[in-house]
Amino acid sequence: MNQRFLGRTGLSVSELCLGAMTFGRETSEEGSRRLLDRFVAAGGNFIDTANVYGRGESERILGGWLGEQRREDLVIASKVRWPMGDGPNDQGLGRGHVLRQIEDSLRRLKTDYLDLYQVHGWDPATPLEETLATLNTLVARGLVRYIGVSNFSGWQLQRSLDLSRALGLEPFVSLQPQYNLLCRSTEWELLEVCRVEGLGVLPWSPLKGGWLTGKYTRGMSAPPPGTRVDAAEREGWSESWTNLNNEHTWRVIDALLAVAGRLERTPAQVALRWLLQKPVVTSPIIGARTAEQLEGHLGALGWELPEDAMRELDEASDLPLPYPYDFVRNGILSRERRG
Repeated sequence: MNQRFLGRTGLSVSELCLGAMTFGRETSEEGSRRLLDRFVAAGGNFIDTANVYGRGESERILGGWLGEQRREDLVIASKVRWPMGDGPNDQGLGRGHVLRQIEDSLRRLKTDYLDLYQVHGWDPATPLEETLATLNTLVARGLVRYIGVSNFSGWQLQRSLDLSRALGLEPFVSLQPQYNLLCRSTEWELLEVCRVEGLGVLPWSPLKGGWLTGKYTRGMSAPPPGTRVDAAEREGWSESWTNLNNEHTWRVIDALLAVAGRLERTPAQVALRWLLQKPVVTSPIIGARTAEQLEGHLGALGWELPEDAMRELDEASDLPLPYPYDFVRNGILSRERRG
């Protein structure tokens, strides 16, 4: 597995990141350890979790395994923001909650530091200065090496970077957004901010909850029982059948299946490969419930999608741009034509 630098930092991470959200939920502790062992054997060193995954169970399982490894060989990322209790201060990005959660995360993970600590979403109730100053303190104390964000909008990310620069605080070095063939609005502002500011991009849900694995084909009337899309329909998650059972989705899947068939690859491997070849992407975060799923995902490595296949997938997954992004694109194209 190749290594890439995380944004403009000197931190080297594997080109795939193993997501630990399934640990202790869909995957047992024993099964989670097998996934970790196989990922590292394949050359992976980057593992992502969060305090809320299994209410700490994911971190605990990862910590038990981590205590048996050479810590400096691994890059461990976690997150903070969402509720970890019922009290009024058991959530958010205020100083007290962040300080308590970093201590709890480090204890569960059995480590003295995190390589990457990410805010899991915007907190409108806490002044941004308070959050940034608190994260800066964590870096200064050696509890955290780098800081990042997830699920920010374009203006929120740029505002954070500008404020850190103005106040002389540690800046965010990475963004963890949803980005896949069925979610390309991430390109409209977020990826451009990351390109200009030099942030690494760590896409979550690269297979859109299973939609891009080949399980779903045009003509189906409902998701298979027991799948994530089936659960999403009940829970109201973004990858639900109601949200994505439309002509655009089937057009994307048709193109994905066609490319996969020609290249004799699985649809999941092609969807991951498409992301890996996007210039601004550092490491897509792959999730797996079983060793077989992980093995399939690893098959996205070591080969290239031809230019015509990339173009075919780009065109099939493209959507008409809303205002003002249509004006922005037209202005760019106009300037490019003038030379």
